[in-house]
Amino acid sequence: MAEATPPDTGEEMETVTSADGTEIAFERTGSGPPLVLVHGGVCDHRFWELSDVRATFADHCTVYAMDCRGVGESGDITERSSAGQPEADASGDADEYDLEREFEDVATVVEAIDKPVTLLGHSSGALLSLEAALRTDNLHKLILYEPPITFDDRELYSDEVLAEMEQLLDDGENEQVVVLFLQEIAQSTPKEIDAQRSAPDWQDLVDAAHVWPRSLAAVGEYEFNAARFADMTTPTLLLSGGESPPFLKDATGPIHDTLPNSQIGTFDEHAHEAMLTTTDRFTEEVLSFIRGEN
Repeated sequence: MAEATPPDTGEEMETVTSADGTEIAFERTGSGPPLVLVHGGVCDHRFWELSDVRATFADHCTVYAMDCRGVGESGDITERSSAGQPEADASGDADEYDLEREFEDVATVVEAIDKPVTLLGHSSGALLSLEAALRTDNLHKLILYEPPITFDDRELYSDEVLAEMEQLLDDGENEQVVVLFLQEIAQSTPKEIDAQRSAPDWQDLVDAAHVWPRSLAAVGEYEFNAARFADMTTPTLLLSGGESPPFLKDATGPIHDTLPNSQIGTFDEHAHEAMLTTTDRFTEEVLSFIRGEN
């Protein structure tokens, strides 16, 4: 089991070393049964602070809010040393990127905790969490909010949008990359976008804009193989918003049909970020599931 490295004096973040040597950062708050939070695209661990979600969870759980690879305080492989070993830094500027490494990152954080964990992932973080569940035996429960998985021939993300993001990067328009992601990929509501733009981490997300196109391309190429999950008995809650775009919420049914111990929770009249738009309902749904009340 990997062991977490505590923060230096005066710092809040802890780190754990992933399978390829990359340092993955997380922030620990609260006390109680462990709950790991995995954010989605165009955000870092502070996403869970845009409302009272993390603070509410911390009243009941020990919360581990992680930064995904290349984002926030987490490192990212950029090159290999002369000895052939990967070298990591925190720039997020990777020469080689493989979505598999992100699955390993989440599993490594879970494995670093000395008690069985409830793992909660949102959007692309839900996909990472689903795959991480196959890579660790230290799970108590799994909660997935709209993993971006397609079960037909539909294009998950528009090639035109991805190309526009790359062009904006080339033009130095990093903030427009983030806005384009929120508008066209996440299909966030104006209220959700305003909440993120007013958050203290907005500039950090703009600075990490080069991470998002590579991640989107990799997620868009992901192929769900039901046979790999047919024996996964971890109790799983599949959350979705009643007003979410079809390409996000349509995966809920097929995943539910695949996982032998799953249930569905829907936030009617809300979309892809119910944790921001109906925070009390969201936290109660999650905490009730952790407590075994639903």
